Amino acid sequence: MILVDKNTKVIVQGATGKMGSTHTKRMLDYGTKIVGGVTPGKGGTKIHGVPVFDAVKEAVDATGATTSVIFVPPYYVLDAGYEALDAGIELIVLITEGVPPQDTAKLVAAVKARGAKLVGPNCPGVITPGQSLLGILPGNIFKEGSVGMISRSGTLTYEIALALTEAGHGQSTCVGIGGDPVKGLNFIELLDLFRSDPETHAILVIGEIGGTDEEAAAAHARRHVRKPAVASIAG
Repeated sequence: MILVDKNTKVIVQGATGKMGSTHTKRMLDYGTKIVGGVTPGKGGTKIHGVPVFDAVKEAVDATGATTSVIFVPPYYVLDAGYEALDAGIELIVLITEGVPPQDTAKLVAAVKARGAKLVGPNCPGVITPGQSLLGILPGNIFKEGSVGMISRSGTLTYEIALALTEAGHGQSTCVGIGGDPVKGLNFIELLDLFRSDPETHAILVIGEIGGTDEEAAAAHARRHVRKPAVASIAG
């Protein structure tokens, strides 16, 4: 497994909004260790039994969270990301779509400068089956196992994960990287994480048309990845 496990402490930025609240409940039901929500002005309240804080630093200081899932509107994303990094968050999973590319580029640069990691934006999230779900993935279709998945397509993530599960092939971790041209972790970075993970025995890459990321990933895998790897390019 990579990125998240059953011990990962998670906060949700935007937890009291419609999408944030809905998916906070789903993540909690899956077993994700959500320790707090963050919504300015809502500090001191609770959402699904989880304490809500006014600021990320307050949440981190109180809970020891290392990961944040962001469900804020597009034009608030950059500030939310900066706030998470300033508070010491190590992994940001950014679900929001429609983030201005210039803002994403600034956030990606800040993440790299801090040595943190960013998944997204415009992505379904990350799941280590049976342990932790971050984002909007339907947890019931995933199964514990040894296939690492990296996907640019949200819908195909679900379709192929279900096909794998029904065929008896469980997954170690599945990462939806999102389809935006500017984003956080890419195919190559995740291939390297999976090839170093002893619990991942094979790797599946799901790509889409447009751009050259898939070709770059294939060239990298040919040179550096010794585990069985397959790819599906849709479109």
